[in-house]
Amino acid sequence: MTISFDDFLKVDIRAATITRAEPFPEARKPAIKLWLDVGELGERKSSAQITQHYRPEDLVGKQVLCVVNFPPRQIGPVRSEVLVLGVPDPDGEVVLIRPDLDVPNGGRMF
Repeated sequence: MTISFDDFLKVDIRAATITRAEPFPEARKPAIKLWLDVGELGERKSSAQITQHYRPEDLVGKQVLCVVNFPPRQIGPVRSEVLVLGVPDPDGEVVLIRPDLDVPNGGRMF
């Protein structure tokens, strides 16, 4: 399926820094609760199934890319406000997509 560049621009992908991360034992699948600084958009929460490669204490201060214009989604007791982006490794476990240099929080991917 081919999309236009205008279609691509409808997906608002921003850089964010993880400011807090906690285990999420209430989730059906192992996950981590994340709080992200998205610059001018403020702090946003997310839940991510990333427990195979990441520990909460190692995520704080890391920059990631996330979609900020999907509707919020209730995941157990957590209202997930952004979708943190990743790709599967050979075993299907999520590896986060991150800028390789520090960029401003809230910076839009294009």
